[in-house]
Amino acid sequence: MKLYYDEERLPVTPETLQVMGKAADGCVTREGMEETKFAVSVSFVSLEEIHQLNRDYRSVDRPTDVLSFPQYGDLDEIREEVAWCDEEAPLELGDVVICLDKAREQAAEYGHSQERELIYLFVHSVLHLLGYDHMEEEEKRSMRRREEEIMSWLGIGRE
Repeated sequence: MKLYYDEERLPVTPETLQVMGKAADGCVTREGMEETKFAVSVSFVSLEEIHQLNRDYRSVDRPTDVLSFPQYGDLDEIREEVAWCDEEAPLELGDVVICLDKAREQAAEYGHSQERELIYLFVHSVLHLLGYDHMEEEEKRSMRRREEEIMSWLGIGRE
């Protein structure tokens, strides 16, 4: 999968970006799709920026850890669209916006590394781009199972 990001606002290491790319690949291949046909935009923002985005787009007046802005409604729609794409012009699934301040805070709260939290948030967000949700209990269980599957596949278990 192709990840698009602003190199001037890139607060993570190349190694972390590589793991994020592998995580995104794992998300789409587990849905039976070819990873080279997709792209995702990734932005890293401040606490203030994510607070404003959360307020403006979700009407929730507080900062959050990650936001997803999907281009498609569900996997069926993605599968229809991707049939027309190739590696030269990958299908853009949407945007992921991550607040590193919240990732640091949550990593400390949960007792694991900042990188583990960052990768988990990214996996969570890519799954949203693929149509996963956690509003209903069954959806939540399905999404959590997929998150755990991807994290285990990456070799990043709970610490």
